[in-house]
Amino acid sequence: MTGLKLVALSAVSMTAAAITSLLGGWDAGIQSLLLFMALDYATGLIVAGVFKTSRKTAQGALESRVAFKGLLRKGASLGVILIACRLDRLLGTTLVRDATVIAYCGSELLSLTENLGLMGVPLPRAVKSAIETLKGSEESE
Repeated sequence: MTGLKLVALSAVSMTAAAITSLLGGWDAGIQSLLLFMALDYATGLIVAGVFKTSRKTAQGALESRVAFKGLLRKGASLGVILIACRLDRLLGTTLVRDATVIAYCGSELLSLTENLGLMGVPLPRAVKSAIETLKGSEESE
C-alpha cells in the first residue's frame, strides 16, 4: 500500500508542478488568485446553499449546474492566464501575465465582496459604491 501511495502522491506533485510551470510559476500572484477563487467559490456556495439569496438562480438556491458553470469559468480564467504567460515567454517579459493575474484578482475580489453582501455582512459605503459602479460598467458593455 505504501508503494501505491508514493506513486499517487508523486503523480499529483508532478502534475501540479507542470501546471504551475505553465502558469508562470508559483508566485504571490497565482497564490493570491487561487486563494481568491477558492474563497469566492466557497462564499458562492454558502450564499446559494445556506442563505438562498444567489442572483444566479431563479429561486436563489444552490443548483449543481450553476456551481459547475462557475468552476468552468474559473478554469477558463486560468486558461487565459496560460495564454498570457505564453505571450510573455514569446516577448521575454512578465508584463502580460502579471496584468492578467491582477485583473482576475480584482474580478474575484469583486465577486467575493458581492457574495459577502448577499450574506448580510456589513460593507463600507465606499465598497458598495464601487461594486455598483463596476456592475454598471459591466452591464453597459
